[in-house]
Amino acid sequence: MDALTPIGIIVAAYAAFVTIAAVVGLVLKAPRPRWLDQLAWMLEILAVVLAIGALAGWSAGRKPESLSTFLGYLGALVCLMPLALQTMREDRSTWSSGVIAAAALATGVVAVRVMMVR
Repeated sequence: MDALTPIGIIVAAYAAFVTIAAVVGLVLKAPRPRWLDQLAWMLEILAVVLAIGALAGWSAGRKPESLSTFLGYLGALVCLMPLALQTMREDRSTWSSGVIAAAALATGVVAVRVMMVR
């Protein structure tokens, strides 16, 4: 196990936490709280740390089987959450929590895939 594996586990677990928090808001039909945005941005910071670590491993000589797949996953990892948050920046409705839930779930899945293909 290398140093990047715990970071990947943390990102996946935190993505699950954000997804659950957003789904609870969705089920309760509450407007999206500001703290959910903060959780989502923290997930983005963790995803960027994972992407930087994966790129560092690649530059240190660890070659993925498919470079295009690896780089595609890294791009998706760092772009999913900001795109989701920007698309519903002004919308504080219940369904905007659903957008965060979907983006957080996708970020967690992509984080696991990055760890698998690196």
